[in-house]
Amino acid sequence: MANVQKFNFCNSRFKSSSNFSLNLNKFYVLKDMIIDQTKYLCVTFILFLIGLSGIFLNRKNIIIMLMSIELMLLAINFNLIVFSVFLDDIVGQLFALLILTVAAAESAIGLAILVIYYRIRGSIAIELINLMKG
Repeated sequence: MANVQKFNFCNSRFKSSSNFSLNLNKFYVLKDMIIDQTKYLCVTFILFLIGLSGIFLNRKNIIIMLMSIELMLLAINFNLIVFSVFLDDIVGQLFALLILTVAAAESAIGLAILVIYYRIRGSIAIELINLMKG
C-alpha cells in the first residue's frame, strides 16, 4: 500500500452529533488513479458525440432521436457540474438543475405528443409527420 494516499474531505464543523452521519474521512484514492478535469471533459465530449451521432445517423425512429437529445443535455449538465466543482462555484450546479427540469418537461411533452400522434395515425414514422401541418 505504498502508492495509496488518504484524502480528508470532512472538517470537524460538518460532523453531526446524531446517530446518522456520513464518514467521509476514510476516502482512499490511488495516486495514479486521480481523475482530473480533462478526463471528465473527455467523458462529456464522448457522450455529446454519441447523442449527436444518434440524431444524424438515425432519421427513422423519433424515440431514438429524443433519447439522443436527452443524452446531449446530460453531457452538457455533466460539463457544467465538472466546471462548477473545479471552479468551486455553485452557479454551474444551479444551471444544471435548471436544464434537468427543462429536459424533464421536454421529455414529458414530447412523449405525450407521440402517444397522441400514434393514437391518431397508428404509426410514429417520421416520414408521415409532415401530415401534422395544419
